Amino acid sequence: MLELSFDDPDKLVTVAHALSTRARVDMLQLLSTRNMNIVEIAETLKLPVSTVANNVKILEAAKLINTELLPASRGAMKVCSRNYDDIRIAFNIEKTVPRAVLNTYEMEMPIGHYSDCEVHPTCGMANVDGMIVREDEPASFYHPKHVGAQIIWLRKGYLEYLLPLEVPPKARIDALELSMEMCSEAPNYDNNWPSDITLWMNGVETGTWTSPGDFGDRRGRLNPSWWADWSTQYGLLKTWRIDRKWTTLDMERISDVTIGDLKLMQRPNIRLRVGVKPDAVHQGGMNLFGRQFGDYEQDIILKVYYAADQIESENESEGY
Repeated sequence: MLELSFDDPDKLVTVAHALSTRARVDMLQLLSTRNMNIVEIAETLKLPVSTVANNVKILEAAKLINTELLPASRGAMKVCSRNYDDIRIAFNIEKTVPRAVLNTYEMEMPIGHYSDCEVHPTCGMANVDGMIVREDEPASFYHPKHVGAQIIWLRKGYLEYLLPLEVPPKARIDALELSMEMCSEAPNYDNNWPSDITLWMNGVETGTWTSPGDFGDRRGRLNPSWWADWSTQYGLLKTWRIDRKWTTLDMERISDVTIGDLKLMQRPNIRLRVGVKPDAVHQGGMNLFGRQFGDYEQDIILKVYYAADQIESENESEGY
């Protein structure tokens, strides 16, 4: 997620300029699910290649996209990829945090360090060197090797993690964010394979994302060379945010669950569960990507925003 504010006006102006034309917005939309070269973009949008090339330079200068020169049949081609799924602009920071300056606690949990699970085939896991458990055997998910997983897939069930919550005892937690790369789980892959993936926090269901598919139309940027081209390749980076008003997914409100509902200050950790419910409308499974698979070099990232100088009674009065 790209965060902008008046603290860095030059960056704000650069990004705003990059988003100021329909052509550049259309280009970013095209890059939402796959990388494309300049000729492909031009043909899809019915624009001259020179126009697309100039707009690519503007988007690249704003760091909204990356470009990479790759070999082609004639010389090289410039391949474009999108850097961010979301942009947040804070126009009035004082109103956002009126009572105190917010601190941030951040930690990254490897996807293989789950504390509990329930899985059904198709299921398995791998790291950069190869498969680390026997495929389609749920009992293998309890093997100690699971802590090294860099990609995990399951058709039904869930994975559960205990995330340490290291904030001062009297802190007032205003919001938390969880981000992870994920997609559906189909045989081999299927870009049109919806799956309802749900997130629970401390036993509270916070909301469901319907993954559009199991993506395999191109190789994931980070995938090791041994990983087969016909397998799942990458996911989408999804960000849940739970604050004092509601829960959002990629900035869109999805439920009325608030920070107070999670009772965070009553325990030293956060119990995170992610999976597919037995009664989900779309039971299309789940792939979860670690730092060395897919498109994003990260595992599960937790960010907690809190004010450290709030009195304890304030937390208690709001159900924390």
